[in-house]
Amino acid sequence: MRSVESPALRVRRLTGALGAEIDGVDVAGPLTPGTVAELQAAFLEHHVLVFRGQSLTHEDQVRFARCFGETQVHPFVEPSPHHPEVIELITEADEAFTFSGGWHTDLTCLDAPVLGSVLYGVELPPFGGDTLFANQHLAYEALSAPMRKMLDGLGAAHSAGAQYAAGGSATSHASMPTQNSELAMTRVVHPIVRTHPESNRKGLFINEAYTTEIEGVSPDESFALLSFLFRHAVSERFTCRVSWEPGTLVMWDNRSVQHQGVQDYVGYRRHMRRVTVQGDRPA
Repeated sequence: MRSVESPALRVRRLTGALGAEIDGVDVAGPLTPGTVAELQAAFLEHHVLVFRGQSLTHEDQVRFARCFGETQVHPFVEPSPHHPEVIELITEADEAFTFSGGWHTDLTCLDAPVLGSVLYGVELPPFGGDTLFANQHLAYEALSAPMRKMLDGLGAAHSAGAQYAAGGSATSHASMPTQNSELAMTRVVHPIVRTHPESNRKGLFINEAYTTEIEGVSPDESFALLSFLFRHAVSERFTCRVSWEPGTLVMWDNRSVQHQGVQDYVGYRRHMRRVTVQGDRPA
């Protein structure tokens, strides 16, 4: 697919696997239909878009996210007091837990997981706190033909119980109050191999945070297969790494990537703002 480019909007690839930095766009300002179309095409091609030097209010961030679909209220994290569709992701200097630690895809525990996430850097540590992304189309395509054939048609269960049920890992995060602990126990089943609704490209749709078991196989088989897929899906050759500074905005396609925040900034405060875009049921 040809990279999009115009005299104002410039696209620079980050790696051979995924990711692009976008120059020439003031996300806070009004975007023309043509610019939105170019950004949507770049999003579909590169899966992760990085915008540097942005100055955004909560309303600006939500307005930009709505260029890609309806925005969503997070079901488990209490919203920002400044906007109901924004959550404040804050790790204080003395906290060991970070909200984005561990490889995952956002909220696959929902019947209709989010389409994409839009994350803005407000306050960053002087070093560290990068985010890693992994292309799940490449992960699927790198599997052998017999493995792809076996996985096609299998489903896996997803749940947020380990994170957001009573006593879950996210519920003790003092700077980010959680809610709806009973909803977190809901169990949904999604295909292990998801077809992207826009590109029609197949990709893996499992992640260690929310995927609990494979349907229709024994517990031992489920554990062995998921253990392999969790490792394979985030192999280095499928990844890119994004470093942050205040004013950086990053958006990614939850239908085609996993991500992980690197927890290497203990002793420093990190404050991010996140908006998510409503998705559809995986098929």
